[in-house]
Amino acid sequence: MDLDRFSSRRSTVYGRDGVVATSQPLAAEAGIETLREGGNAFDAAVATAAALNVVEPTSTGIGGDVFALYRTADGEVGAMRACGGAPEGATRERVRDSLAAENGEDAAAVEMPMHGPHTVTVPGTARGWETTVRELGRLTLADVLEPAIGYAMDGYPVSGVVSAQWQHGEELFTDDHARAAFLPADRAPRVGETVSLPRLGRTMERIAEEGADVVYEGEVAEAIAEEVQSKGGFMTVEDLASFEPEFLDPVSTTYKGVEVFELPPNNQGLIALEALNIAEEIGAGEHPAGSVESVHAFAEAMKLAFVDGHHYITDPEYEEIPPLASKAYARQRAAEIDMEEPAEADIGVPKAPAEDADTVLLCVADDEGNVVSYINSRFAGFGSGLVAGETGVALQNRGASFSLDADHPNRLEPGKRPFHTLVPAVAKFGEADWAAFGVMGGYMQPQGHLQTLSNVVDHGMSIQAALDAPRWRYREDGTLALEGRLAADVGAPLDRMGHDVSVLHSGMFGGAEFVRNEDGTLSGATEPRKDGQVGAY
Repeated sequence: MDLDRFSSRRSTVYGRDGVVATSQPLAAEAGIETLREGGNAFDAAVATAAALNVVEPTSTGIGGDVFALYRTADGEVGAMRACGGAPEGATRERVRDSLAAENGEDAAAVEMPMHGPHTVTVPGTARGWETTVRELGRLTLADVLEPAIGYAMDGYPVSGVVSAQWQHGEELFTDDHARAAFLPADRAPRVGETVSLPRLGRTMERIAEEGADVVYEGEVAEAIAEEVQSKGGFMTVEDLASFEPEFLDPVSTTYKGVEVFELPPNNQGLIALEALNIAEEIGAGEHPAGSVESVHAFAEAMKLAFVDGHHYITDPEYEEIPPLASKAYARQRAAEIDMEEPAEADIGVPKAPAEDADTVLLCVADDEGNVVSYINSRFAGFGSGLVAGETGVALQNRGASFSLDADHPNRLEPGKRPFHTLVPAVAKFGEADWAAFGVMGGYMQPQGHLQTLSNVVDHGMSIQAALDAPRWRYREDGTLALEGRLAADVGAPLDRMGHDVSVLHSGMFGGAEFVRNEDGTLSGATEPRKDGQVGAY
């Protein structure tokens, strides 16, 4: 599917009682159905996320993690992190020795792989869903899982972007039970082809009946541990049983009077906030949208934030993390930016696996005043390549972000949570004007926050126009990548300025969702580079 030739248009969608924005239309419909049946935004968020596990299984699943940032009807701004850590038995020495024996390498030379059993961390999704509904919703977990179970058991037609992403599974899945779960025709489903995922559907039915404990202490937990251990990993049922989600205080800053809330470490939220502070300090948003000066200024701010974030951000229980979101620190960093030429910056910590990771995002607003940004991921497409027995649960490879270097801030340690790319966000534009938003896609996520907010705040774009606008992204290899339609306008002058310019296809610039409650008027926008849709009523 050639996204660069996509020439359709979208408008901001408005609703009175509820809006759901996400990357797959059937999932958006699941959220709207849940709102119509009496659920609030949090119930709808879980219903939508669960549906995405089925209709966009390439990017998300029960074997992954989930995060939320939200503003409740009574005015609370909060965050939830449902993200597990490395197994207790996964010391650097054991993992290094295991990898060396498997690959016939010197133990001192091995690095964390992208796939396989040592990349599997404890999944947070099922308990994250259950906690969201119990603490913030109105319905039961069984209620909100019903649409997803229907799609899994009865089947659904596969959409275009998802079909293209599904092809990755043809090479990744080598075990018969994994291929049976996700390649029922022994190949990726074609666009419009109806597919069902009954193994996953039966597991969801069990979660609906027994609760999330079945994934952490019951038969699904046993299947996960057996799968990982059979491949040489160290996950145990005890690792799974000890997991609990956390409610956190968000971190925040202001950008031209708009208060922006992000998740604290172990996520990229501080990177987005530092970049916003630096950009404001150097007046990046005062330049015309999409101009050479604008792209240069914002990209330079982003570079510095990446350097700091990738040096310091890790699990805060293992390392102290400086206040990267402070205005005073941003003023110091801003002084290093040259508006005439780009700086060289090494953002290569942690290493490459996180740069182009896949995930799903959804945003919901309801008529009570709740807005929620909810992000659910297995990391890279289909995760580690391991599927837990007959459960249909594909396990994440978030542990690929760990390092086996003892001096690395994101070094592997038992129980430690890895550096996480997922950053849902909330913005307060006014006392009665709140938005939930985010941008999927590895290291594109904080860069997308920066660009999307600037489009709305600096240039007065509608939320859909803000998502439609062409994007840039600073790459780990030092290149400044531009979307084709932006490169046509500013690629050559940016190259002459000294940027190492590259042009990437539109699918590499993330997937954004945005909902807003502006004095009681609900609106939503979705990513034109995905299959997405905004449902409203």
